[in-house]
Amino acid sequence: MYLRPIHTEHDIPTMQALIEQVQLGVLVTALPGPTGPTIQSTHLPWVLDDNDTTDADEEPAYGVLRAHMALANPQAKALIACAKEENGWLVEHEVMVLFTGNDHYITPQFYTETKPQTGKVVPTWNYESVAAYGKARIYHSRQQPATADFLDMQLDRLTEQAETKQTRLSTCWKVSDAPTSYVQRLKGAIMGVEIRIERLEGKWKMSQEIGEGDRAGVVDGLMKEGEKGEAVARVVQARGLVGP
Repeated sequence: MYLRPIHTEHDIPTMQALIEQVQLGVLVTALPGPTGPTIQSTHLPWVLDDNDTTDADEEPAYGVLRAHMALANPQAKALIACAKEENGWLVEHEVMVLFTGNDHYITPQFYTETKPQTGKVVPTWNYESVAAYGKARIYHSRQQPATADFLDMQLDRLTEQAETKQTRLSTCWKVSDAPTSYVQRLKGAIMGVEIRIERLEGKWKMSQEIGEGDRAGVVDGLMKEGEKGEAVARVVQARGLVGP
């Protein structure tokens, strides 16, 4: 990720909070194949354990990401092919999960100070993004109890997280609401993915680089763009210290 200092986020809890808010992240891998590395990606909803303990050397605890994906997915097949059973089905290649939060197009018309003075303005895009890097451990072998245990835990936690954070319904759906035989059949077609995060990169590109007058124009313009624009405007205010 290209990180200008003015846009770079270093605070781990802030980056973890975006991951938990967004949930849907893109798993990106470049694993070796018969003809060389192949770039693959899949959108997956993730659960973050952000209370991972630190090692003895006091390295930062970035957390652990967990998800599941279809065994029929070519990316899943590539992960299985690269995993080492003797190492607990760990894939010894770095993977990345990319999360994107609030975003909005920024028209030059929002720059109410510079546009009328010089006209030297161009369109851009404001966005929040976090990239998590680490090595993936997969749970696909039906001969190992760890696979069933992982999938049971993952499906329950993911469902609870999504039902409480992504809907406004008064009651939450649970995995146990579906027939057991149906759930077991579906579980046979998926595998678990676990990534202990080794580094995090955060980027909040929210008009920090422009002058206060133009930032105020951006905030004012975004506030007229509906719920999505208002959400970005609030971040611009927080990052650029514009307005109340």
